[in-house]
Amino acid sequence: MSDDEFMMDDAADDEEYDFDYDDDEDEEEMDGAGDVENQYYKAKSLKEDNAEAALKAFRSIIDDQPEKGEWGFKALKQMTKMNYLHLHRPEKAIETYRELLGYTKTNVTRNYAEKSINNILDYVGGEGKHAALSPQVPLDTLEEFYEATRVACEEAKNERLSTKSNLKLAKLWLDRKEYTRLAPILKSLHATCAPVNGSSSSDDQSKGSLLLELYAIEIQMYSDLKENRKLKEIYNAAMQVKNAIPHPRVMGAIRECGGKMWMMEKAWAKASTDLFESFRQYDESGSTQRIQVLKYLVLTYMLMGSEINPFDSQETKPYKNDPQIIAMTSLVSAYQRRDVKEAEKILKANRATITGDAFINYFVDDLLRSLRTQYIIDIIKPYTRMELDSLAKTLNIPRGDVEELVVSLILDNKIKGKINQVNGLLILDRFNASSRERYQALHDMSTQLEFLTDKIEAEKLTREGGRVGGWPGGLPAFG
Repeated sequence: MSDDEFMMDDAADDEEYDFDYDDDEDEEEMDGAGDVENQYYKAKSLKEDNAEAALKAFRSIIDDQPEKGEWGFKALKQMTKMNYLHLHRPEKAIETYRELLGYTKTNVTRNYAEKSINNILDYVGGEGKHAALSPQVPLDTLEEFYEATRVACEEAKNERLSTKSNLKLAKLWLDRKEYTRLAPILKSLHATCAPVNGSSSSDDQSKGSLLLELYAIEIQMYSDLKENRKLKEIYNAAMQVKNAIPHPRVMGAIRECGGKMWMMEKAWAKASTDLFESFRQYDESGSTQRIQVLKYLVLTYMLMGSEINPFDSQETKPYKNDPQIIAMTSLVSAYQRRDVKEAEKILKANRATITGDAFINYFVDDLLRSLRTQYIIDIIKPYTRMELDSLAKTLNIPRGDVEELVVSLILDNKIKGKINQVNGLLILDRFNASSRERYQALHDMSTQLEFLTDKIEAEKLTREGGRVGGWPGGLPAFG
């Protein structure tokens, strides 16, 4: 199966090259070009059945050409892929790759050369569709491929290809968590982004798209290393880049790390904004990371105590019944019902899709605490007092933990009351501040009405000329 994909990929490369650059017309005008072409496709047809014979046939094409040309370049490309992927000879692959790089200065078009080199580097690094096919090779061998590319780019003064290959290498070291190897690559990329006049140490904002790719790599590294100060610094710098049209996957990574950063700071509103944007960007790019980010988003909504169902939005609704999300959907339902026992059951039964993620697992205690406090607030509403032991039994936690939760609710002014530790009771004060104000206002109004009634009666007696209460001439005047 890998051989089929390998051959189909090569065929696609050849067809695209012929289409883009109209090679057919050029080849007909060149003496002997048809014979070289026939040799090339004959050699290519031998790859599956006789790899050694195919290598010899490709080598004869290279040796027979008096000058370096496109068919020699194509033959070297085939030999590099065969040695690396098909025959698992990385040391031979690097030899033919170095030879191939020498052709990039000749009549092979620059765009096609760059496309071919990027394609080979994808094979080497096992990126994208090549991940399942690429053999595991020593890191030193990978560095040889990229170092050879760097040297060739410098000699050809091809800054664009140099930057692309450096970004590719940076992503490779990031994926493999080779941060020691990543550091010098990041430094080189920052040098590329420096202003031309050298007047400032800051990055050149005119290179916005490249900057955001670089920031996306850095922010993921600092997030993994838990270097929060540097993470926030890179996040803020990325948010200031305006002159850019980044790939959605790049912004998805930046926003994801930003959202996780805000979650660690318990800034739930900011976290939900970044995580939703990250999910949207990943979804647009077709990245499978959207599912993981959606889990973080759902978790954030619950941690912030929101009554909004995160699956009600147009963007998230299609994933409500996704096999990887269905457990989170059930957890949201249990949370909104304040069903603590069901939530705990869901968390235990879905370790693979929920608590198996170390970042989510970090917040499980916070989630259960939030759910329990919401449950306490709801259950005590009809009562003036409640036994702490009863609450502990319902929540299936020690009484000491219940006391801690209740105390935090009292201190946060979410409930009015006090704890009677001797009798183990939560005594609720139903006459809270607003109630006292209302009752005081009613009392004042009643007093004023009584006063006005007495005044009216006294004035009435005065008009009738009577003496009231022993006062000569009637009642004294009211102040």
